[in-house]
Amino acid sequence: MFLALFSLLTRMLHLILGVGTPQKFPPPLPPQEEHDCFLRLAQGDEDARQKLILHNLRLVSHIVRKYYPSASSPEDLVSIGTIGLVKAVDSFRVENGAKFATYAGKCIQNEILMHFRAQKKVTAEVSLNETIDVDRDGNPLTYIDVICCEEDIVEEIGRKLLTGRMMTCIDTLLTARERQIVRMRYGLGCRARTQREVAEALHISRSYVSRIEKGALEKLREALE
Repeated sequence: MFLALFSLLTRMLHLILGVGTPQKFPPPLPPQEEHDCFLRLAQGDEDARQKLILHNLRLVSHIVRKYYPSASSPEDLVSIGTIGLVKAVDSFRVENGAKFATYAGKCIQNEILMHFRAQKKVTAEVSLNETIDVDRDGNPLTYIDVICCEEDIVEEIGRKLLTGRMMTCIDTLLTARERQIVRMRYGLGCRARTQREVAEALHISRSYVSRIEKGALEKLREALE
């Protein structure tokens, strides 16, 4: 129901804008304007959000045409890919330094991959080597091809985002002593050390190091949850 409605809205948007071909999609935003839009979005600006989605629709179309040229319903794949684009816009953080087009491309492809998976779960289990499509050169595209290249990248992006959040929490939530002990214990900018080594370096007891470390990790856990 949701997919059908979203597909209809996407097609209507394409008709209203006159974007029947990739050349007619709104052009990508200049880097500085895109950056400014994300800063405004972080402040809750809905117009900036819509602008980011609209000016990246051609990326969805490009991915569908490039990786799924023989799809029976390319319009549906564009609608599904647009869901991935929306998720990318809502989850992207400019402070992490990544290029949005790269991040969005992986989110779009991952959304399409999940669609294929859902379809196969409804029908029957399939082999990872089963062909799900062909590339533009006519070569078969299998599940294992997509999973290996796309899921690993999306997972890596997730790890980087989590690492960035963790470092921000360490710098803003912990006391100076807590930061020092956590960095020494887990090798953040230095060699990782045992509690005994940290205690000797700071001239405090090992039990005191343990208590401070435990309290610091609890703060971080609560902040990340």
